[in-house]
Amino acid sequence: MTELHDLTALELAAAYESGETGPAEVVDHLLARMGDGDRVGAFTTVSADRARIAAAEAERVLRTTDRGGLPRLFGVPTAVKDLEATAGVRTTLGSALFRDWIPGHNDEIVDVMSDAGLISLGKTTVPEFGAACYTEPEVSGPARSPFDLTRSAAGSSGGAAAAVGALLVPIAQGSDTAGSVRSPASACGVVGLKPSRGLVTAGPNGNDGMGLSVRGPLARTVRDTAAFLDALTTRTGAGTVHPPRADSYELACDAPVPRLRIALAQGRSPARPCTPRSPPPRNSPPVRWRASATMCSSGTRRRTPS
Repeated sequence: MTELHDLTALELAAAYESGETGPAEVVDHLLARMGDGDRVGAFTTVSADRARIAAAEAERVLRTTDRGGLPRLFGVPTAVKDLEATAGVRTTLGSALFRDWIPGHNDEIVDVMSDAGLISLGKTTVPEFGAACYTEPEVSGPARSPFDLTRSAAGSSGGAAAAVGALLVPIAQGSDTAGSVRSPASACGVVGLKPSRGLVTAGPNGNDGMGLSVRGPLARTVRDTAAFLDALTTRTGAGTVHPPRADSYELACDAPVPRLRIALAQGRSPARPCTPRSPPPRNSPPVRWRASATMCSSGTRRRTPS
């Protein structure tokens, strides 16, 4: 069989069902990889004992319960971003001020992941309070791209993306306000998705005030990302306006792709409102008019001045 760390989240779920392996073996294998050296600075805190206890319980459940009644990713290892309070686990928020903070409660997203049967191996590295586009906190080493250790893993979900890219976990939870999932995913060669606002619960007090920050999945494949999003969207966030939840984002991976409309911005648009048929302003460079007309167009044809 393929090395355990090479398996995707859905491949692990299938291997559990077939009996090829189990959560305890997988968790021990991944913890051993971390023990050999977290070269990418993915984790601030590794909760090895808790993970092994959870894996042993998952093995018991898999032996005694009909697999069809369990969550899709039951027993799959993951990691929690170190901005999320986790009961009994050091949560630093990337700040020296919280270097030794051990919360007595879970943020709601942590409970959601637990309800999905996911097994957290620890807390992934973040910049201080998540307020940077790089991940270099005082409380741990910097997060680096697994493809080039001289390069940043970006931020603020840099540790999460590095953990997935370095094959330390198949999926990891991140959060994104202005690129904090997507930029690290790009830097680490993985898939990162910022869901629509309100789709993934932030809990009663988890809003950033502006409503721009959302929790989201990081994974190595689109299908894993979709399956993880299914697991994350089982609760409605308090006080949020949320879009309708799909029946299954994983099943949507096999749905036909509709015709798309794409606008390509080239240069600056005119400093005035435009319509698809409005003439270009006098002395406006053609490239600006072309971009403006394209952005304003309601069809798929690119409109350019004659």
